[in-house]
Amino acid sequence: MSAAKIAKLTDEQRSADLKVVEERGWKVLEDRDALYKEFLFRDFNEAFGFMTRVALRADKVDHHPEWFNVYNRVNITLSTHDCSGLSKRDLDLAQFIDDAAKPFSA
Repeated sequence: MSAAKIAKLTDEQRSADLKVVEERGWKVLEDRDALYKEFLFRDFNEAFGFMTRVALRADKVDHHPEWFNVYNRVNITLSTHDCSGLSKRDLDLAQFIDDAAKPFSA
């Protein structure tokens, strides 16, 4: 998808939609226009299973997270590089990620 087709969140969208994701534990980073959240699991197997689910979805929607994994911890940053900031794609993927983490509640 070209950069012209992916729009940054408007001020109105940011006011309404970012509040919703922040209530679910996502943080808006201060040093860049991105969302961040840390997930904890019982063990590496659960963390990797979660990451696999997210990876399959991310590939399907062509929107890939930045992430870091150590044993049972997965840190995820979402930002849309095509628009150099947050877009609806980030909000949609954040919702999927939260839903994917529910069965693994540590």
